[in-house]
Amino acid sequence: MSVPYAQPYPLPHEADEPGDRKSRFRVAIRDARRHRSAQRLAHAGTGLAHVVRLICQVQQAQTVAAYASRPGEPPTNEVLTTLCDAGVRVILPVLGERLSRQWAVYQPDHELMVRAPGRPPEPPGPPLPAETITEADMVLVPALAIDTMGRRIGQGAGWYDRMLLLVRPDAMSVGIVFEPELYDAGVRPLPQEPHDRRVKAVATPQRWQRTEEPDSRQEP
Repeated sequence: MSVPYAQPYPLPHEADEPGDRKSRFRVAIRDARRHRSAQRLAHAGTGLAHVVRLICQVQQAQTVAAYASRPGEPPTNEVLTTLCDAGVRVILPVLGERLSRQWAVYQPDHELMVRAPGRPPEPPGPPLPAETITEADMVLVPALAIDTMGRRIGQGAGWYDRMLLLVRPDAMSVGIVFEPELYDAGVRPLPQEPHDRRVKAVATPQRWQRTEEPDSRQEP
């Protein structure tokens, strides 16, 4: 996979503690995201909705666990509309006290609520338990970077790593990033810690692809 643009790729330092290199990735990628114009973001949102519609699991899905994007992220508002128009039940994350894991059903005619600064918009409906994610046939996962082996760098709170432990083995987990945030694992693998959970596929506003299965004899 050739990349015709510069990708941030912080190298490891001898004095790194676990997670230090991922923190440098987060700083670099968040800075790059701040430079996208509103017009480019809107175009990305339209492209992402088209790409998600092409994923074969979406066409048979009854429930999809998605998320409402925050400023600077690949926009998901058109994705949510597309899923609902197709008759899919959509659930979105709800963060309870101390970032407890819950969900709520997304209703297109109900305005999402930002309950605290920095938190993603949430449905106003009654919260559902964390285990509700086991009903999802597909899970859309936010990320700052993903490589072709499914390694993912998130925002750093570990919310989705814990949630992905509950996902059904037959469900499709799809990480969402901008095209420059998809890394070739053969050339630029992303750092991974023992608690990190991989995704089975990645979608950008331009395309989607399944991630490669790790060799269990070589990687945990």
